[in-house]
Amino acid sequence: MKKHIGKILIIVLPIVAALMLLYPTYKASELTGKQNEVFEKAKKAKNSIDSLAIIEQFDKQYGEALKSAKNNRLKLGLDLRGGMYVTLEIDVVKLLEESIQQDAVDDIITSVLEKTKHEAVATDEDVIKIFQKHFNQIAKPKRKFLSDYFDFGGKQDVAESEENILSKLKDNEKEAIDQAMEVIRQRIDKYGIAEPTIQKQGNRRIMLELPGVSNETEMRQLLQTTARLEFKLVRSDENLVSAFFQIDKLLAKSDDLKADLKAIDTSALNKDKNPEKNQEISSADSNANKEKEVAETPDSTNADSVKAAKAKADTANPYAGLSQDETRKRYQKDHPFTVLFETYFIPQGKNVRPQQVNFISNNFPKGDYTFSIYDQFRRKIEVMLNRNDVKALLPYGLQILFGAKPQIMKDSKSGKEFKLYNFYGVKRESELTGDVITNAIATYDPTTNEPIVSMSMNGEGSERWATITGANLKKRIAIVLDEQVYSAPVVQSKIVGGNSQITGMANAEEAKLLKIVLKAGALKAPVKMIEERVVGPSLGEDSIRSGLTASAIAFALVILFMLVYYAKGGIVADFSVLLNVLLILSVMAAFQGSLSLPGIAGIILTIGMAVDANVLIYERIREELFKGRSLKSAIDEGFSKALTAIIDSNVTTFLTGLILYFFGTGPIQGFAMTLMIGIIATLFTQIVVSRAMINLSISRGATSFNFGQPKE
Repeated sequence: MKKHIGKILIIVLPIVAALMLLYPTYKASELTGKQNEVFEKAKKAKNSIDSLAIIEQFDKQYGEALKSAKNNRLKLGLDLRGGMYVTLEIDVVKLLEESIQQDAVDDIITSVLEKTKHEAVATDEDVIKIFQKHFNQIAKPKRKFLSDYFDFGGKQDVAESEENILSKLKDNEKEAIDQAMEVIRQRIDKYGIAEPTIQKQGNRRIMLELPGVSNETEMRQLLQTTARLEFKLVRSDENLVSAFFQIDKLLAKSDDLKADLKAIDTSALNKDKNPEKNQEISSADSNANKEKEVAETPDSTNADSVKAAKAKADTANPYAGLSQDETRKRYQKDHPFTVLFETYFIPQGKNVRPQQVNFISNNFPKGDYTFSIYDQFRRKIEVMLNRNDVKALLPYGLQILFGAKPQIMKDSKSGKEFKLYNFYGVKRESELTGDVITNAIATYDPTTNEPIVSMSMNGEGSERWATITGANLKKRIAIVLDEQVYSAPVVQSKIVGGNSQITGMANAEEAKLLKIVLKAGALKAPVKMIEERVVGPSLGEDSIRSGLTASAIAFALVILFMLVYYAKGGIVADFSVLLNVLLILSVMAAFQGSLSLPGIAGIILTIGMAVDANVLIYERIREELFKGRSLKSAIDEGFSKALTAIIDSNVTTFLTGLILYFFGTGPIQGFAMTLMIGIIATLFTQIVVSRAMINLSISRGATSFNFGQPKE
């Protein structure tokens, strides 16, 4: 047995590995079925709160397992599950037009742009290179230089200036694509599409795969609408906190909210909302509450008002005498709204720690507050805020907006990670819009070496910005893109000239994201939809059915032929083909690939190629047996002599697949990827596994092995 262990492992290990890699696919399918049943049950609930409670119970029990299984499963392409395939293109020629100084426009540069635009439509070549080529052909002979049309600052000689201008144009082109991708990603996430694919394609295109999209008109409008960047005053003050207190009172008496409050599992967050004590946290312990600032905070304090409010709250504590557990349960029941999030009062002054706020009484100190909520409770609070009776209690002209980027928090005991979102009360009307921004740069403060973002505005924007900042000193202004807050810096002084610096970013990536958001409001390169395909769910089901039917027929015919013609050798070949298909699917799952209809065609082609290798080997073995060789010698000779032909045919096909993958798009890439994986799996299963099975059989004492009818 010991001398056969190597051959057994060659056969068994690939099967075990393939099944392990495909298990998440099975698990995801099983849990998705349960999730659909839960959704149907939630639809039949009496009210939205009951509906959410049902969904949250499922999320609590299976949420992490479903998320993990979906991340590691074999995904289906749009042609199999239905959805929308979109290709967007950045209009770089328009970007060039907007970058040219208006007073420098003449017939020469107009002709260059026209030829650039005409050629860009017919090729995927980089637009800046096309523009440079036509500029050299048309403008240079007339002694025109790029510096005659573009002014990006700097005093260099002509050659150096030309290089800098080209470099700047290329940077603008790249940033335009980054901006468009960020805006599109945010909108798609906000729309709630599961597992979207957003990829940069070539020099100026963005490819989107949007599974499950049924309303293509709405999605088209969502993708083509201009991004709306706004600057809004933050009003997270005592008036808003007082409104939250009133919302608690309203909802505590509401029959709609007397549903199961067990869904609010605050113990899972290790946050003790005990109203008998006013907990404190340091800004180091809660980065989510650290707001962006333009300069240092002034040295003043409002600690006396906090102490007074705390003393008054202690004297009117309705939970006095109750145990900590009883207090927590009673507090949750009395405060169904504010128990979902954390509220902190931010006293003014240096080295003054934020004070956690409880809602025992409607007596809150004047000043600035911050609010943060864990992702698992966000849906519930959004439902509450959408109620008309709740909206009526919010201060007039105010809206609640959530932060765009969550803070990742880790439970110190379990190590489990949570997403923590800040949310803000902001004025509904914007003070300024993003069309006044001319530039934004992510860089580092030379004195502190911390990441900062510098932004500049045009003349009109500069005047309005000076007025706004002068009237709102020591107050926060939210930077809002498509109704999500990306930053809320504190105004430290009146800003004249339109040049501002935003500090307080956690890292360079956050600074880069904010830069992209700021420049998105001044995006000069429009995005146009150049390709759109919609696959309905029923068509996807038909494709799956047709693909599976075709695969089953092909597989059955191959198995039948090999069994009839090669007898016992055919059984080995059929097992190898089955293992081959299993390995293809498992490798695709491991690399998070998507199985599409062309991919199924690639698998069918691989099945034919796989048995072709066995045919070459078996025919050579039969020839050697006919010559009178022994069984073992014939098998060794058959595998070794057929190997060259097998490798030649598979390598040439692999190279063809490689070319299709790199130069093809969409479905062609899906076919090529499946084909290449199949070829590698074929070489392993048909040469290594097949030989191990045959050698294992004859090494255990078999004196014959039927490879079909003998040669005549």
